[in-house]
Amino acid sequence: QAVIEGVMMKNQDRYAVAVRTQSGEIEVALEEYESFAPARILTRIPFIRGIFNFIDSLILGTKTLTYSASFYEEVAEKHKQKEKPVDRALKDHSQKVLSVISVIFSVVIAVALFILLPLYLSQLLKRWLNYPDTTIAIFEGVIRVLIFVLYIVFISLMKDIRRVFMYHGAEHKCINCIEKGRPLTVQNVRESSRLHKRCGTSFLFYVVFISVILFIFIRVNDPIMRVIVRVLLIPVIAGISYEIIRLAGRSNNILILLLSAPGFWLQRMTTREPEDAMIEVGIASVEAVFDWREYLQKEFGYDPAALQETPDAEPQPGEADYYLDE
Repeated sequence: QAVIEGVMMKNQDRYAVAVRTQSGEIEVALEEYESFAPARILTRIPFIRGIFNFIDSLILGTKTLTYSASFYEEVAEKHKQKEKPVDRALKDHSQKVLSVISVIFSVVIAVALFILLPLYLSQLLKRWLNYPDTTIAIFEGVIRVLIFVLYIVFISLMKDIRRVFMYHGAEHKCINCIEKGRPLTVQNVRESSRLHKRCGTSFLFYVVFISVILFIFIRVNDPIMRVIVRVLLIPVIAGISYEIIRLAGRSNNILILLLSAPGFWLQRMTTREPEDAMIEVGIASVEAVFDWREYLQKEFGYDPAALQETPDAEPQPGEADYYLDE
């Protein structure tokens, strides 16, 4: 995940946040993350695991964003001084409480904007046009997609968000570089794609798209129950979307590529080409939680260190993919 002037990378239970501080140095924090799921097995069951991974992403994302923002708060120290009584009252759990409140607030806003508003607008259309329920359900879906796209367009106009999107590009490029079998260097990362099948933007698109399909077939006449059903279906939609994005990351099937295309189109808005300094931050984040040299040796059959020592050497048969563009 991209954060403010930084990148967060998670590998199993460990995650690292690398931030470019105001002094120009790269600060790396490495921590363990305990899943929201009450039992680890729930994070492995298809369609169930997506729900908990979605919640974990919200919690961890909020936590790491808050951490990265702390480097750029001019009144951070004063703020901490004011918060001390609260910290004592919460027994030093104020950060965790703040993260939970932020996640709840974000979910409420998301439900209102992407679930309730399209429903309300579609019902207004039904009163004016008196179309069949199926047509109104399609209108609701179209409105939801439009709101989602307009939301991305709007936030992409914000200067600070544009820099976050550049770090988002650095994050994708680092992962693509490794997955294509290339040593994780600034030059190789720069030449890698900034689009990725398992991106959170694509996941959100699947959430919107699947909600459109489900709400066409699942109809409730009572207005209050109509809202309740849509809210209750969010975990189901998240679970389905998670399985699709996992499948997309492992397959080049033509159907999967077609399903991935809208997500790639949206990623062109939510990612930007990063500066080399941003790529360095992404590399620092990866290296804190993942041994990419061991991975390349195991998966692609060559020693990156040896290749870098003799750059003019011809690759062995198992090394050919290193030289291929995406």
